[in-house]
Amino acid sequence: MHVVMFADQHLESLGGAQVSMRLQKRFLERAGHVVTVVAPRLPRPGAHDPAYLDLPSIAITPDREYALTWPGVRTDRFLDAEMGARLPVDVVHVQADFWGAFIGHRYAARHALPVVHTMHNRVDVGIEATAPFPGLVLRALNAWARRALPRAASGRTAQNRTSSARSRTDGWAFLHQLARLSRAVTAPSGHFARRLERHGVASRVDVIWNGIDDDVLDAALAAGPAVRAEGRPRFIWLGRMSPEKRLLPFLEAVVASGIDAEVEVVGGGAELGKATRLIERAAPRATVTFAGRLSYPETLARLAAADAVVQTSIGFETQGMTVFEAASLGTPAVVSDPDIAAELGSGTWTVADATTAALAEALARAASDITAGTPVVPDPSIAERFRQSSRTGAMVAVYERAVAAGR
Repeated sequence: MHVVMFADQHLESLGGAQVSMRLQKRFLERAGHVVTVVAPRLPRPGAHDPAYLDLPSIAITPDREYALTWPGVRTDRFLDAEMGARLPVDVVHVQADFWGAFIGHRYAARHALPVVHTMHNRVDVGIEATAPFPGLVLRALNAWARRALPRAASGRTAQNRTSSARSRTDGWAFLHQLARLSRAVTAPSGHFARRLERHGVASRVDVIWNGIDDDVLDAALAAGPAVRAEGRPRFIWLGRMSPEKRLLPFLEAVVASGIDAEVEVVGGGAELGKATRLIERAAPRATVTFAGRLSYPETLARLAAADAVVQTSIGFETQGMTVFEAASLGTPAVVSDPDIAAELGSGTWTVADATTAALAEALARAASDITAGTPVVPDPSIAERFRQSSRTGAMVAVYERAVAAGR
């Protein structure tokens, strides 16, 4: 099977969706499939892969990490010419929310190809967290989608259009405009899939977790500690240091809880300065270390060595990869988002609400259990269900269903 993936950003740029797509690509190729990845050309030097089909692009960030390709006739012609030597194509897999999605759906419509669309992001929450006038931005996005996207051919789409979705101009209406052109829609978690269905984005959304590299997981499990090392409870927080990730409320909760623990913060971002100043000023009982950005194997090693990972964002994550990676390694989690806690099942200390006091109480409870030698235990089946090989098998089944629906 030849799968053509479309992304908003080049797979060699930074970002969780890009990491996931690189992994999907590799395991699809390992299973004998052919993959082409269409995305804006990286504005800086980077690794190249024959599977990459780079579109003319414009850098949109000062560090030249991210780029935009304008969806239109010129891009359509360029793409069709470049794809000529790569034909035939069996299925289009759109894993984009903006220009990459428009370009991918336009390509599929021109060539009567089935589309599987993976919804990676909560567009409404992301725009609200980053844009000064989110309502205006969402109205503009919906208008852009109506102009740039093709009309759905009668009988061609498995995602029914609803009058309520047509009348809205919110993030869900925008995602519905993408879903209506797709034979299948997938999401990386059960809670996000059900939310998409409830808001009329699609009548059916398949749940396929973003996975972890089988080889990396096996290596991390083999290198991980057989028994817990002596010492104080060890907590780890990792991610992008931006407001929606709620690093500062986490550090305030560490201070308020009074836990005698080792706390490691992994990652970088705009709130690093505020975070370090908060700890310097508050001088908590816990020892707080800022480790900076680490490689993926290093991060997994830190997760395996920790007693608990702390997840603090609420309502923003469509999956929450960190806690699944930790659970695969046998490390439990303090979880603020109730949807993510429910998805994980066992192995969590849940946080009652979004207040600092509730998070501090959960941290104190976790520290007490760890010190007593009675921590909560993750579901052991997650390690197998989270492997990329199993996730690739599930996605191929969706591809096959989408292809068969058009015959």
